[in-house]
Amino acid sequence: MSVIAVIGSQWGDEGKGKAVDFLAERADYVARFNGGNNAGHTVINEFGTFKIHLVPSGIFARNAVGLIGGGVVVDPAVLIEEIEMLNRAGVNVDGRLWISPRSHLIMPYHKILDGLYEEAKGAGATGTTRRGIGPVFADKVGYNGIRWTDFAGDAFESRLKTQLELKNKIIAALGGEALRFESVRDEYRGHYEKVKPYLKELFSIVQDGLKANKTFLLEQAMGTFLDTDWGTYPFVTASTTIPSAASAGLGIPPKYITNVIGVTKAYTTRVGAGPLPTEIHDAESDAYKKFGEVAATTGRIRRVGWLDLEIVRTAAELSGMTEICLTKLDVLSGLKEIQVCTGYKMNGKSVRYADVDAYGLDKVEPVYESFPGWSEDIGKAKSFDELPVNAQKYARMIEDAAGVPVRWIGVGPKREETIRR
Repeated sequence: MSVIAVIGSQWGDEGKGKAVDFLAERADYVARFNGGNNAGHTVINEFGTFKIHLVPSGIFARNAVGLIGGGVVVDPAVLIEEIEMLNRAGVNVDGRLWISPRSHLIMPYHKILDGLYEEAKGAGATGTTRRGIGPVFADKVGYNGIRWTDFAGDAFESRLKTQLELKNKIIAALGGEALRFESVRDEYRGHYEKVKPYLKELFSIVQDGLKANKTFLLEQAMGTFLDTDWGTYPFVTASTTIPSAASAGLGIPPKYITNVIGVTKAYTTRVGAGPLPTEIHDAESDAYKKFGEVAATTGRIRRVGWLDLEIVRTAAELSGMTEICLTKLDVLSGLKEIQVCTGYKMNGKSVRYADVDAYGLDKVEPVYESFPGWSEDIGKAKSFDELPVNAQKYARMIEDAAGVPVRWIGVGPKREETIRR
């Protein structure tokens, strides 16, 4: 039996979708345990190109059963759209995708409030995805949430009435338009009927699987440094993103997590506001042009920077990483010189990530070391030895700094463009 947690070691967008899709071939269960549809994972395989937000990225492995734990907040419309998309593509999820009835629902007022709060903050906006994630998690811990279990009796309608009485007052105060009870009730009753065949209590599935020595592949949403406690608060997400969240969000006891694979991009990106110490501001530089990406969830242009080893090192220590999956190494091809941040300084003294808060991190001075690049196209490399010498040195440099071996290297966006080392 093995329980493998796949986490992002940076600010998300590390390529976890591809990594999970690649690793899922040997898994019995693939599971999401945190976050919501603010996480977007891109998967490219024989079925096509997919941008997935709620269904586990490992669902393409035909022998794997997908699980969405109670720690995941669900936008029903997005979930239904993904299920229908996968079924149309020939990836039949019926009978092998189960959703915890304990999961909380993103309601229309959550998305409205998310946008109104951001606008009210003005220049101090957090840079959320406006998917309602923060407000739904706030309701979850404030005893105001609505779960799938509420649809079984009269609880849904009574709870919805109460919440609309509360939320409409806030919406109106912030200049928004109040929601009608009948419209929301009917819409979500319709969602429930479509999702109902996929709802099942996961506790016995998980516990029986552990006892039967099954393999679980746990898919983290977001990235380590968007964690509510350990990330760059307040520029973070609303859920815990480190592997321990699988205990609450899926019912996996911590002692069963045997491996933690840290997906690490060969450079750094970030969406939205918040500190990015290695950010590249020169839009005309070769690195800026190469690193430019569009976020799978929001369509926003990602901010880009050089690889930050202090971030990767901290993620390794915080989450107990046992292996690294290095992604997008191919993007560095063609750069004559590659800068890597090896640490931070503040007021002339060395500091670590944990020594400063988000506002302090915005003021640190990155300490850079230069590495020679390579000109070869590495997209067709099938083994580590086939990589250019400087690309090999780059991978070794990362594992030496993190104290964690690099076991997989992505040399392209497709599943098969992965070196297993």
